[in-house]
Amino acid sequence: MRIFLVFALFFLSTLAQASSTLRVGNQVLTAGDSRERVLELLGKPSSKSHVRKARGGSRRGVRVLGRYDGGEQWRYRRGDHVTVVTIVDGRVAAIDDRRD
Repeated sequence: MRIFLVFALFFLSTLAQASSTLRVGNQVLTAGDSRERVLELLGKPSSKSHVRKARGGSRRGVRVLGRYDGGEQWRYRRGDHVTVVTIVDGRVAAIDDRRD
């Protein structure tokens, strides 16, 4: 039973890693890459939008922010896929690639 649990956790951890990478031809775009790397691999986005800053409360003087503290979302249409790259402080924070 423990071995099954270990394999299940390993499988889930690989799924989490795969959501922060995107294969573009024979190269890979990963979370943490620069904005220039995105432009190099994907080119100019079809549209850009700003991510709204999360409204944060305060807990004992510490500001609590949402997942992204501002930034941009760049949208790309790639065949039958729509790819959204979220860029915060000049770095890739998230990659969402879905079939249209």
